[in-house]
Amino acid sequence: MAGKPKLHYTKGRGKMESIRWLLAAAGVEFEEEFIETKEDLEKLRNDGVLMFQQVPMVEMDGMKMVQTRAILSYIAAKYNLYGKDLKERAWIDMYVEGTTDLMGMIMYLPFQPADTKEKNLALIIERATNRYFPVYEKALKAHGHDYLVGNKLSWADIHLLEAILMAEECKPDILSAFPLLQAFKGRISNIPTIKKFLQPGSQRKPPTDEKFIAVVRKIFNI
Repeated sequence: MAGKPKLHYTKGRGKMESIRWLLAAAGVEFEEEFIETKEDLEKLRNDGVLMFQQVPMVEMDGMKMVQTRAILSYIAAKYNLYGKDLKERAWIDMYVEGTTDLMGMIMYLPFQPADTKEKNLALIIERATNRYFPVYEKALKAHGHDYLVGNKLSWADIHLLEAILMAEECKPDILSAFPLLQAFKGRISNIPTIKKFLQPGSQRKPPTDEKFIAVVRKIFNI
């Protein structure tokens, strides 16, 4: 039997967090090897296991996989979270790309200069409420199903829940105008594997704080 996937990344959310979410939702146990110093990262680079000298990197099924999107696609397909045909996969991809764009804005907010943070936070809230969340609200209303694609849990649903929770950390009542998304959040949060991941003590990482920012800047020279 193959060992558990091993995740190589810093001890924070970043680009690895969506990978943690997807594995957890699929019910897959995983191990983490944290990069805590510049030397840890250099060792991985010198060992030749990072195809493009970058993390995240996931050891899984005999591969050392890099590039977040490639890793997520592999996990989604392996655990039947990627639709039943090409059309469903295309819809899942479109929905995932939308939430990725929104989460990217939120992810980089703590690293921005103090004088631009307020403006960028306002932009995140504006984009979430006017560009992104209306799409998902409309999709749920149009087909009347519990899930975004194919009336079955997919990567798109897991990614959307992650995005909703991140957006609520920016503005707790951000879903106030989206009743179907509020109900969706409740449903998906109660799927047993996801509910477990949302409990204290899981491998889910906390929001980025100043201490973590300082560590990341040191490791990656930023």
